[in-house]
Amino acid sequence: MSWRSIIPGAILVFTVMLAALGSLFWTPYDVADLDIRNKMQTSSIEHWLGTDHFGRDIFSMLMVGARTSIAVALVAVGIGMGVGVPLGLFAAARAHGWIDELIMRGNDLVFAFPALLIAIMITAVFGPSALNAIIAIGIFNIPVFARLSRGAALSLWTREFILAAKVAGKGAFRISFEHVLPNISNLLIVQGTIQFSLGILAEAGLSYVGLGAQPPVPSWGRMLAESQTLITLAPHLALYPGLAIVFTVLGLNLLGDGLRDWLDPRLRRER
Repeated sequence: MSWRSIIPGAILVFTVMLAALGSLFWTPYDVADLDIRNKMQTSSIEHWLGTDHFGRDIFSMLMVGARTSIAVALVAVGIGMGVGVPLGLFAAARAHGWIDELIMRGNDLVFAFPALLIAIMITAVFGPSALNAIIAIGIFNIPVFARLSRGAALSLWTREFILAAKVAGKGAFRISFEHVLPNISNLLIVQGTIQFSLGILAEAGLSYVGLGAQPPVPSWGRMLAESQTLITLAPHLALYPGLAIVFTVLGLNLLGDGLRDWLDPRLRRER
């Protein structure tokens, strides 16, 4: 059953990744080129998906926009995992102590603020940019991974192999990273895939309200924002970036569901 989700999800994600990587070397047109005489054209041989209100090639902008969205989401998830997982493991190793309480209450405080609100606070000080969007989404991901890793690690600290490691004289730090982390890595991989899809949505949302990547860097969210006043004249301006977001998030969610079923032995036995 897991392959029914993994295969279509992997195909969708691979297609988007291929477009993003390809944009580093080639796009049909330069996304900075303006051609007002050919603005808001529909699909044609010259412009496969048409042009926007500035005459820019939509297909080229979608390719570069994929690179922007993937880069922002990937780095943000990396920040969340890189900070949140060690915090969760450390809290589990000091379960029910003041260190555990301090870490988890701090995570609750961060979790109370959505990524958009964090981005507004950051951009109010430093200004809107893709870097600030990465920081905002990354901060929001920290408590997600901290909670997951702590909860999963707590269930392992009473297992026999952990007790054997304690008897062997290993400290909490070595046990956490040598024995606990490898046993919860499957959960982290699945959660990372899910957070990656949420990061794509968050980047699109921040760019839509002007807090993400700034012109002239293309972004799917800003393409949607720029098309909303022209939706009756040129609906394709909103259609294509909207479909790009939908298919990317759908692919990542399918991939995450398939990986969850494949990596979890209990779900495999049930199926």
